Amino acid sequence: MSRVWFSQSLETVATFWRVARRDGVTLGFTTHDGDLWFDGVLHRAVPGMLPSAIRRSADLEPDSAEVEGALSHDSISTADLAAGRFDGARVAIGLVDWRSLERHVLYRGAIGQVVEEDGRFNADLVSRKAELQRDPVPRTSPTCRAAFCGPGCGLSAARFTHDARVVGCGLDTGIIALEGIAVTQDLVAGALRWLDGPLSGTGSEIAGVSGNGVVLSLPLDVVPPTGTRVRLREGCDRTLATCSSRFGNAVNFQGEPHLPGNDLIARYPVANP
Repeated sequence: MSRVWFSQSLETVATFWRVARRDGVTLGFTTHDGDLWFDGVLHRAVPGMLPSAIRRSADLEPDSAEVEGALSHDSISTADLAAGRFDGARVAIGLVDWRSLERHVLYRGAIGQVVEEDGRFNADLVSRKAELQRDPVPRTSPTCRAAFCGPGCGLSAARFTHDARVVGCGLDTGIIALEGIAVTQDLVAGALRWLDGPLSGTGSEIAGVSGNGVVLSLPLDVVPPTGTRVRLREGCDRTLATCSSRFGNAVNFQGEPHLPGNDLIARYPVANP
């Protein structure tokens, strides 16, 4: 039998919320005056954010919620917010009995837009029910719809993943010089992930290559120290020719390269001279 919360005049109930970032870090907070340990996560009693409003609906419309707070806790900083470490993080908000640790989740979603001003932040939460509004029907495309080495592609990510170390960085040029890897055009349109240093856990798209380095699509805010470890994933231009000649994977190509496009409708006959 499930518990009926707030049925008594006095209850030992606190609010908890848990943030699971995409870089693997999970943070827990609670409104109780002492830390609580449950679900394998330490929920700290000195929170950096508070749930300000939660609205749940009985239909398929997405639930709405907001969190706000001061940038006071060590685990929530302006630098991490600016670096996008909390973008897309999964959030669970609920009630917990701080004596028995019985708990109930009220809201599940992900962090959407984050606004920081005067040492405080406000984050909009996107409900998981928002996924029901996504159109699952694929659209025709001359290029492959599958993510490289993802579902539908069939290729092994380990074959096209390489570890290297940073030997130089140009903030003005966006070029990251590397050692321990042969830099080739195969890395273009790929991804670079930082394994340690100040950017640990974040990633960048590779826009090009230059000498023994790669050119990132977006400039860096900080200079990674020499020796920082990175992991690179090769890229794919999603064309049938590349899928066939470079990867030998045309059988799994998720596109329609020979389907006539909309320009066919605009064509008109031209008399032979």
